Amino acid sequence: MSGPRLDPTFQALPHRRLGEVALARAAELGVSHADFRFERVRYQDLTARDGVLQAADDSVDVGFAVRVVHRGAWGFASGVLLTDDEARRVAEQAVALAEVAATMTSTPVELAPEPTYDDVTWISDHEIDPIEVPTAEKAEVLVGWTRRLREHPGVEHAASFLAAVRENKYYADLHGTRTTQQRVRLQPGFEAMGSRGDLFDSMASLAPPVGRGWEYVVGSPAVAWDFDAEVAEVPGLLAEKLAAPSVEAGRYDLVVHPSNLWLTIHESIGHATELDRALGYEANYAGTSFATYDQLGSLRYGSPVMHVTGDRTTPHGLATVGYDDEGVAAQSWDIVSEGVLVGYQLDRSMAAMKPELSGPDHPQGRSNGCAYADSPGHVPIQRMANVSLQPAPDGPSTEELISRVERGIYVVGDRSWSIDMQRFNFQFTGQRFHRIVDGELAGQVRDVAYQATTTDYWGSLEAVGGPQTYVVGGAFNCGKAQPGQVASVSHGCPTSLFRDVRILNTTEEAGH
Repeated sequence: MSGPRLDPTFQALPHRRLGEVALARAAELGVSHADFRFERVRYQDLTARDGVLQAADDSVDVGFAVRVVHRGAWGFASGVLLTDDEARRVAEQAVALAEVAATMTSTPVELAPEPTYDDVTWISDHEIDPIEVPTAEKAEVLVGWTRRLREHPGVEHAASFLAAVRENKYYADLHGTRTTQQRVRLQPGFEAMGSRGDLFDSMASLAPPVGRGWEYVVGSPAVAWDFDAEVAEVPGLLAEKLAAPSVEAGRYDLVVHPSNLWLTIHESIGHATELDRALGYEANYAGTSFATYDQLGSLRYGSPVMHVTGDRTTPHGLATVGYDDEGVAAQSWDIVSEGVLVGYQLDRSMAAMKPELSGPDHPQGRSNGCAYADSPGHVPIQRMANVSLQPAPDGPSTEELISRVERGIYVVGDRSWSIDMQRFNFQFTGQRFHRIVDGELAGQVRDVAYQATTTDYWGSLEAVGGPQTYVVGGAFNCGKAQPGQVASVSHGCPTSLFRDVRILNTTEEAGH
């Protein structure tokens, strides 16, 4: 089978010509930096419920943006009319806005240098473009899942969904970089719902969203998620959950599956190590961070077995790119090493502000490629890489980790969460919880939430599983900034063992 190819209808659009016109006009106006970004993003969303297709949406976002540094200040403007005159007008508007901003800018904008990449192309790794699969074929799969789930008497309702995105992007700047990229991502899933007496609950697929194509749903066992096995298993898990006893609050050892741990990583590490948050730039909206810059190299984030990386190159990761929206090549780097905070996520301006983060090879600093805008109408901001907890090379299996626990809980699947604005005090629930008694699973319990501070929780990490337990999870809907932007991001992790974690009974707490 041949590899993925650039969508020819995107290649036919006038992005190169418009970029040349816009950048030339910005240069005429004397800017110190200008970049041009042209995007076409195609979204498809399907939902089904109880054997019926409920919705099938298909939309496209097309446009371009010009960003400049002029008189030491940022300027930005965007447009949707694909003409030379509009490209010139948008460049002029960006410069005009920079001139206004310059009167209010006390510290001139500087950008860390980056090598030039002359006319390079990058396409995410996938086999079948999901956008090109007929809607009827995708709907048949979703409807089929819900019908099969409802064959079980304990399943009262069943829902399924599919989100597919194809993102095409062209970037060019005055320094000579030109990149063309195409990213495909997919989020399929289903949920079964049932009740028992006055209890109502649900059980969903654990399939994570991925940077893959339709082969993730219908491909070979090497690439496809085993949805058939889950459809057969979920009704029984739901019935057991509805009949399970409520947990007794207290302190337990936890064995946490990647399908739950990815979200804790996202909230307590991923967001906390975005440098703009650590410097206070997000204080009025999405919060700051307890992991402040003065603690770099000294903050004990967790136990010595904790090794967390930022990575824009993760295979099939949702935040995986060839180049970011500032023309910076994708990289990987350490964020937490042996439990100590050693790095942050950067864009070019922050890398220039803190060049010491980039090491002696980059005395002026270097971005680690974390700039992204979710549409042509939004300015690039520092966004999360694929932030992942690394497995132990010869680490234990999930079963071996469970065998080490006398009294504990095995946590599977994500659900609700809560964390404070500094990413320090948190509470997470999950989809299902299995008691561990003397090293063995002993049935499900209900109404479980684990609560801790970030450093206490990661400090209680005793062991991480081996590569055989490692799964890449993630989300399509990470929000940040004003105006709000949404980005997709993945988080890999192994099954992990945490000691002496506080467990709440959510039903009892709800009455307080």
